[in-house]
Amino acid sequence: MSHTQPTEPSRLSEGLDVLKVIGGSAPTPLEALSDIAPDLARYAVEFAYGDLYTRPGLTLPQRQLVTVAALAALGNAEPQLRFHIAGALNVGCTRREVVEVLMHTLVYAGFPAALNGIAAARAVFAEHPAAPGTPDAPGAPEPAAEGASERFARGLRALAEVDGHSGQQVVDSLNDIAPELGRYLVEFVFGDVYQRTGIDLKTREMATIAMCTALGTAGPQLRVHIHGFLNTGGTREEATEVITHLAAYAGFPAALNGITAAREVFAARDAARDAA
Repeated sequence: MSHTQPTEPSRLSEGLDVLKVIGGSAPTPLEALSDIAPDLARYAVEFAYGDLYTRPGLTLPQRQLVTVAALAALGNAEPQLRFHIAGALNVGCTRREVVEVLMHTLVYAGFPAALNGIAAARAVFAEHPAAPGTPDAPGAPEPAAEGASERFARGLRALAEVDGHSGQQVVDSLNDIAPELGRYLVEFVFGDVYQRTGIDLKTREMATIAMCTALGTAGPQLRVHIHGFLNTGGTREEATEVITHLAAYAGFPAALNGITAAREVFAARDAARDAA
């Protein structure tokens, strides 16, 4: 009597299962490929959703926020950004978290990227109204600091918490050529944006790693913020997982360069620990 061995689920079926969780019943951008590049659609399901999304190391909500951060920073993938904003809501992220990640984009990709991201979120939120009584509003305006000295002081505190001495080194390096840029970095980036509520510092740094990796033009800043992610409670495994995830959304060169940056950061931290 023969016994049939259970078959393992295929990458395609696993990917479709994950895609259904993220996208629900909504049509996906992949469906438009069926008449011209069906294999591209299959690769997207098998690799992005069957391989990457099923990896341990990050939760589905974390992966969705990372994807939203990267796509918003890239600024050239509005259909995919809208799909993944909706996907973030479908897997348990709140509107407040999505908005905060998009707000954070303005530091690393500029105001146009943040404004376009917020416009995409507005459209998605209108199509996915929150259930009655759900405390899921994007949030009221946050109180502004009273003056420049207060903003600068709290910016310095946040800068030290996130980046340690390396952040201050960046500010100091601007003193001879663009001291005002250094002041804006402290006051606005860390005194205003990093002080916002809605997501914690670890999530902000995770989003920053995603943005800097996706942009592909911010190697020094990526290294600083990998340090910052580790300083705010992130692990090496989570950092490498964020970068690996972006192979699907920013391309393999961006992911490979990001992993090289992570390797250098880990080696530097190991050397500093051993020398202590």
